[in-house]
Amino acid sequence: MKYILAIDAGTTSNRAILFDEDARVISVAQKSFRQFFPHPGWVEQDPAEILATTVGVCAEAIAQAQVDRKDIVAMGITNQRETTILWDKKTGRAIAPAIVWQCRRTADRAEAMKDAGYGDMIREKTGLEVDAYFSATKIAYILDHVKGAREKAEKGEVLFGTVDSFLLYHLTGGVHRTDISNASRTMLFNIHSLDWDEELLKLFNIPRACLPEVLPTAAHFGDTLAEHFGISIPITGMIGDQQSALFGEQCFEVGEVKSTFGTGAFVLMNTGHAPIISEHGLLSSCAWDIGEGPVYAMEGSIFACGSVIQWLKDDLGLIASPDETAALAESVTEKNPMVFVPAFTGLGTPYWDPEARGTIFGISRSTTKAHLVKAALDAIAYMSADVIDAMEKDLKASHDRILVDGGVSHNDYLMRTLADAIHRSVHRPALVETTALGAAFMAGMGCGLYKDIADIKKRASKAQVFAPTGADLSEERDRWKKAVAATMANHMD
Repeated sequence: MKYILAIDAGTTSNRAILFDEDARVISVAQKSFRQFFPHPGWVEQDPAEILATTVGVCAEAIAQAQVDRKDIVAMGITNQRETTILWDKKTGRAIAPAIVWQCRRTADRAEAMKDAGYGDMIREKTGLEVDAYFSATKIAYILDHVKGAREKAEKGEVLFGTVDSFLLYHLTGGVHRTDISNASRTMLFNIHSLDWDEELLKLFNIPRACLPEVLPTAAHFGDTLAEHFGISIPITGMIGDQQSALFGEQCFEVGEVKSTFGTGAFVLMNTGHAPIISEHGLLSSCAWDIGEGPVYAMEGSIFACGSVIQWLKDDLGLIASPDETAALAESVTEKNPMVFVPAFTGLGTPYWDPEARGTIFGISRSTTKAHLVKAALDAIAYMSADVIDAMEKDLKASHDRILVDGGVSHNDYLMRTLADAIHRSVHRPALVETTALGAAFMAGMGCGLYKDIADIKKRASKAQVFAPTGADLSEERDRWKKAVAATMANHMD
């Protein structure tokens, strides 16, 4: 039996899962790392902690499995995207905290780009909306605020990478590469020519010398140093987490849709070998390339999902565990008077309002924590439905199902509400950690363990289906849309 080690470098924790060649989970190790919020709307992480927890969980998963290490034939890396790290080439140490994808500190710079008329050009080249979400303005911020960083970056002495590149660099002892899926989330990568775009580099004032080499998602990126895990493991797959979930859900056909419910929620649709430039606020990115040319995905990004439930638990103390939320929501039998718009760090697709902040409507003396919990779960469902509506407008077609994954997809109440909101069935696989599975499949393709897509299809897991109940949520969705409009219209300076 051969094995693949998948690293799932998430936003709040790092996870290592060892899969056997039949895509069965052999062992899992996971460790959280800290988030820092130095100012409202700012989110940072410690790159050294990201690396240490990653190496730690990999070692733990390998030890736990008690397999012959020589049978681990490949490693795949999937990661939180857009999060920006700059580090010293010689020492490997980060020159500043990682600026996380959720961070809004560069929103003014992104707005200035739009106001200057660059939005259409950037959208056409990159498939992305101009927004602080992506890496470009974050890189520029660090180069501008760390003394001497720009000069060193121009000489290639300071390097940029998203989390995949940072991990690769340290695991291999100095290989500086990324893949097309992560590169396409930087706002610097031309998704048509599949290369860093000189016009965009000039526009954002970012030296090409600091950027990683870009490879397909299934490729030989490098080999881990034996000192890390007692054996050198080839890294043969790297892919951004949402694209990895699309691959892990086996959405190989054009028009197939998945939604990952993690810290944020991300809806992706396979659009085949041609990118679609959206007219409704959706993004287009490179999904993967397994040697047959790039496959593209259309994406809707919801910034707040699991982070909302974490807020209810850790900051408000309303729940002791996320598992309580479904029962609390179901305990509200009347129509919920409360509407909650969880715009903690702005609103993503299809609204794209970086300045919006969370609002709650409909509070009365009879309001209970159950009302707030239900409103939070409903908000996640309605934001997802808004994205799916936008996708259908771009494609002028509808879809009979949506596949789901990620930790928050365990919430049955949320899945039933989503099914009723979109009038389609929701399919949740037995293994909801499909992000890691996608990375394992990708690494298996990269090392030749799997021959083709048909080989991977043999390893599909059964799904639980949530069919629409027939409940009419049109009134609730109308109230939700009015709440979003009011939130966007009432910025408080």
